[in-house]
Order: sequence, then C-alpha cells, then structure tokens
Amino acid sequence: MTAVSKVAIAGSGVAGVAAAIRLAEAGVAVDLFEAKPELTALGSGITLQGNALRAFGELGVWPAVQGKGAFFEGLTLRAPGPGAPVVAELPDVKTGGPDYPATGGMYRPDLAQILVARAQELGVTVHFGASVTGLHQDEAGVDVEVGGESAGRYDLLIGADGLNSVVRELIGIDTRPEPTGMGIWRAFVSRPAEVERSELYYGGPVYIAGYTPTGPDTMYAFLVEKAQDRAGVSDEEAARIMIEQSRAYSGPWDAIRADLEKGGARVNYTWFTKHLVPGAWNRGRVVVIGDAAHTCPPTIAQGAAQALEDALVLTELLVRDDSLSDDLWGEFHGRRIPRATAVVEASVQLGQWQIDGDRDADAPGLIFGIAHRMAEPA
Repeated sequence: MTAVSKVAIAGSGVAGVAAAIRLAEAGVAVDLFEAKPELTALGSGITLQGNALRAFGELGVWPAVQGKGAFFEGLTLRAPGPGAPVVAELPDVKTGGPDYPATGGMYRPDLAQILVARAQELGVTVHFGASVTGLHQDEAGVDVEVGGESAGRYDLLIGADGLNSVVRELIGIDTRPEPTGMGIWRAFVSRPAEVERSELYYGGPVYIAGYTPTGPDTMYAFLVEKAQDRAGVSDEEAARIMIEQSRAYSGPWDAIRADLEKGGARVNYTWFTKHLVPGAWNRGRVVVIGDAAHTCPPTIAQGAAQALEDALVLTELLVRDDSLSDDLWGEFHGRRIPRATAVVEASVQLGQWQIDGDRDADAPGLIFGIAHRMAEPA
C-alpha cells in the first residue's frame, strides 16, 4: 500500500515528470498539469552530472537519454588569448557511480520529450495549457483548481512548477529567487571535431566562457557576464553580443563565432538566481520540489540532478509508507534539505569568487568536495 493513490503534479520539468514516472510505476493515478500549451521545441543545452544520469537509470530512460546526448569524462580549462592554451585537464568525480559517465550534455527539448513520453507510457495524464490557480486542503485531501475551475480532489499536490512557482505562493511560502549578479548567454551551435568534453575559459572580458557537447555534431556555448537588463534584445543583436564578447577567446570559439555569424542560431539570456525554501517544503498535503524549492547558479551544474533527487526521494517514501505522516515528511526533509543547501551555497560561492576577483579562492577544492558528497546516493 502506498501513502497516496491519486496525485496532482504542477510542472513538466525534470522534477515533476520524474515524480510522475515513479508514482505511476507504483500504480498511483497521476495528473500532471503544465501551463505551457505544449512541449516547446526550442531551448539550449543542459549539463548533466553523473548523479542525474543515475536517476535516469532508475526512471528507465537512461538508454534513450544516452542515445540523444553526449557523455564524457573530465573537464578542460583554457586561458583566453591566442591559441586558447590549455591550463589544466581535470578529472571528474563519477557522482553516478561506476556504471555511468561522469557527466554529459544534451538538448533540453530532447530530454523533456523523453521524460514525458515515459510518463505517458506508464499512464500519467498530461494536461498542457493547464495552470494551477488555486487549492484548498484539509486533513483528508487537497482540491486543486486549474484555470480557475476545479480539476478534482487529490491525496497530494506536488508543486514542481519552477523558479516562479505558483504552488509555492499558494501555500504561503514567501521565499523568492534573488539575482546573484551574473547573467548568461547561451547559444546552440555546431560542435567542432576537436571538442570532446566541456571546456571552460576563466578571465578575459567575461567571467566564464565555455561550451558543452550535446550530441555528435552539436553543443551549447555560453558566456557568463555581469547581469544586465537585456530585455528586448533581438536574436540578431544577441548573436552579435556573443560574437563581440567572445573575441578574446580562441580555439573552438573561432568556430562558434563562425556559426553565430551565419545567423539563425538560438540564443537566450537569463540571470543567475538563488533561493532555498527554509524549513519544511510542504504545507500539509502540498509540497514543492525542484526549482520551486531551490535554485542556484549553474557553476557546478547540479540543478537538474538535485531536482531529480528531490523527486526520487519523495516518491520513494510515498511508495514505501502507507500514510502522509510527520515521520515521512521528517525523513524527506532530513535527506533533501542539507544536500540541496550544500549545492546552493557552493554554487553561489563559486560565482561570488568570480565577481570579487578572488584569485586565492580554492574553487577546485570546493568543486571536488561537493562532487564527492554528491557521489553518495541521496
């Protein structure tokens, strides 16, 4: 017997769909509500650490993910300037264990499609163009409103509706994402043959320049700058900004600029943010997970992995126990809050060292310390 038999989930990101998959596998009826009208075909790349890949294995989608992405070991550090000299070749900690690559990248929409297809295969009902707008709960259940109308009564509502979570607001949690002072340009481009894994350039006109393979012929390139108001910048202007800001970087960046010069590249810009819901992430029969509960700069690329871990730990307990008890919530928070806090704090610290220009900071030590912690299963 499970703690729940009918669950509503808000949000079709990795946390929400992972939770839907695990619950459906256990025979729980799941309605997943996504505000967007459909799975978008647009997006950039995503970096996935080994503990995220291990989660995909548990969800039964690792073969499909592996077939669509690019996976590798290690990280290359280069310097700006002519020839883009290699400064260091760093090994990766295999946070997913010996059965999975250390890290990888893939096209975000491909990942979304794989996960949603798996959920639907298991019987999850996915509602697009469906925004959760209200809820009312009591000791026995939670009534969910979608688009201002009743969507039904559920044993649990999982708010996995992202950075600006409506569910978080509806249950009275006033934690909000805060900017960290950095902004990032991302472009989906072709992959030069010489790029075999993620590479980062520190120094020069931006804080970080880098790229990550996402497939045999594709990768996403990024430039991390001081956060600015980039609202209203056209696609052409965005490409031009990336071209100009990257001129200090040679090596594969020469090929990236050539791609951007051709026009038509998909470029987007976002600010880095941070937040962590303090204390309990649930209010009665409603809980927030993933980006609704915590976000951080992608400086150690643990965002997707932490969202997946939230979903897997929560659903493990929901399937194991026979009621939504205080003990269940206590174990969930005990396993997830310290781990998510460590990732948020380390990610923010790495970015702040860049902003402050702190050349004495032990960034490698912090990165490897967190990686070893993430290698222990959640």
